[in-house]
Amino acid sequence: MRINYSASQRTRIKICGITRDDDLQQAALLGADAVGFVFYPKSKRYVSPMEAGKLSGKAPAFLSTVALFVDPTDDEVETVIAIVSPSLLQFHGDESPDQCASYGLPYIKAFRVGGPGMDNPERLTEACLSHPHAAGWLFDTYTPAYGGSGESFDHTLLNGVRDLGDRARPLILSGGLKPDSVAEALTRFKPWAVDVSSGVEDKPGVKSASKMEAFIHAVNQVNTA
Repeated sequence: MRINYSASQRTRIKICGITRDDDLQQAALLGADAVGFVFYPKSKRYVSPMEAGKLSGKAPAFLSTVALFVDPTDDEVETVIAIVSPSLLQFHGDESPDQCASYGLPYIKAFRVGGPGMDNPERLTEACLSHPHAAGWLFDTYTPAYGGSGESFDHTLLNGVRDLGDRARPLILSGGLKPDSVAEALTRFKPWAVDVSSGVEDKPGVKSASKMEAFIHAVNQVNTA
């Protein structure tokens, strides 16, 4: 039986681009459901597998850890799995469905909305449906940096995906979310989860406790409305 995940009454929260233990612990204490480690070397939030392994080893119970990749080799993914033991994998590049599913862990497939091949609702929906076994479909803004840009996208491009009903996987909204804008986005889109990075930072890779608190509070306010 397939479940319509858009009917969920609670939006989950992932804080991505974690590089410091203090930020991981604060995210957990404030109520985040997951934290993300970026293994894309060109990212300002990149952490090595060894660094992420130390951070992940300090994560409290029931906090999911997510390993983010962009067009990785099998060796790169397998090294991270061996050292970090992430709960989920997240792919932001042009990885095939077969590659994403080949590592024995659940995965999230990210789609760079507005980019080549994803510049209208029909093409974006087709791209999503090519990953029917993903644990979630994540929608981020198309930029050369592969996420963390702080830029939003035209949410009307998600209209086709929103109409899939029980054929959809859990929808994860990202791209330019901030404490003062996330509530409106949630009310309009009603995703399974939100994923934030730059919107809760003082600078790349350095999270702000006050911004994380404000962001999580804004999400929870919508959840309880």
